[in-house]
Amino acid sequence: MSNFSVRPATLRDAKAIAEIHINTWREAYEDILPASDLNGISLEKRLALWREAIEFSEPQVHVAVDGDRIVGFVGFDRSRDPKSKATMGEIWAIYVGPGDWDQGAGLALWDAAREGLLEEGCTDVTVWVMLRNERAIRFFELAGFKRELNTAKTVPMGSVKVEEIRLKRKLA
Repeated sequence: MSNFSVRPATLRDAKAIAEIHINTWREAYEDILPASDLNGISLEKRLALWREAIEFSEPQVHVAVDGDRIVGFVGFDRSRDPKSKATMGEIWAIYVGPGDWDQGAGLALWDAAREGLLEEGCTDVTVWVMLRNERAIRFFELAGFKRELNTAKTVPMGSVKVEEIRLKRKLA
């Protein structure tokens, strides 16, 4: 059991979500993306992105809280992958602030996303992860996801291109 509770995000949570998103990227991707790209991430753009997501529930956004403090968030919905079945869900984003890593918030967020996807009628779930993001791959594999080796792709990220792979698991 974790000490974190998870609830649907509100518009008031958008700034904390944007800040966690930026801080986590800077920490987790410091050896993957150039410092200039990481330092150039705009709070205003992230704030607008998460406000829109929360307002329109695309994706559904939930936050993990410790008391009154937001420590992480997850965005989940139907899969964005072309030709995926209507029962395929996707973790669009899952981030926990670096100071709260390895405390159970990620697992609490994953549990909430899994429950939400099941309620939406999804039977499977996928997530795209940078191949060099070993922490995230380890987290998802411990949560029962398996790598889909034929899905590796190169995507632009800032001023560079990175390799991503899709992981997948059954929900029930």
